[in-house]
Amino acid sequence: MQAKPEVRQYYVDEAGDLTLFNRKGKNIIGQPSVSKFFMLGVAQVCDSDLLGQKLEYLRKCLLQDPLYKDIPSMQLEANKTAVAFHANKDLADIRLQVFDILGASNTKVYVAIRSKKDLANSAERDFKEKGKKFNQNKNYDDLVTRTFKNLLHKADSNQIIFARRGNKPRETALKNAIDKAKSNFEKQWDISNSSDVLIKSAYPSEYWGLQVVDYYLWALQRLYERNED
Repeated sequence: MQAKPEVRQYYVDEAGDLTLFNRKGKNIIGQPSVSKFFMLGVAQVCDSDLLGQKLEYLRKCLLQDPLYKDIPSMQLEANKTAVAFHANKDLADIRLQVFDILGASNTKVYVAIRSKKDLANSAERDFKEKGKKFNQNKNYDDLVTRTFKNLLHKADSNQIIFARRGNKPRETALKNAIDKAKSNFEKQWDISNSSDVLIKSAYPSEYWGLQVVDYYLWALQRLYERNED
């Protein structure tokens, strides 16, 4: 009997941003409200159907709970918790309930972290020596390549859902970053990686897996930015 092809699902989001300079080109790292780190997170959800059902059930229960009926974030028109879980926008007691579900799930999370201070210093050096300007998308794509390098050979097929950034889905650029990840793996290990990869950009309300990775990134960001362990 032929074995069933293994399919892995990955959900990708970010924490912080890649803004290093203001409009005048001044380094803003270290100023209040400016993040110190940029993180790219990848969640591999192994029990996807069960976890999705639990999160959706929790959301429906919260919407029916009279305790939350007048909370702004619980109104559909606010496009916040009532539509999708978002750690930064959800109430603290709701976050605890979501984390309880995530803690009992079979989810693996991989996170690449860049110091924005180091990025800014490198960007200033490149501009002075080569006239090369810092490119946010290029640095984001580089982290995608690094993070997925050793992940894509483990299954016959990979489904990667990226949280949409800005107004454009950038699926061609993301595909190029993933293709480079596969190529780098093959060069390092001299092994052919023939796995299929499906790439899509979406909003968190469309895929609950994006809500999952958002929660893990929120927790890690609080640790790095505020030393909250």
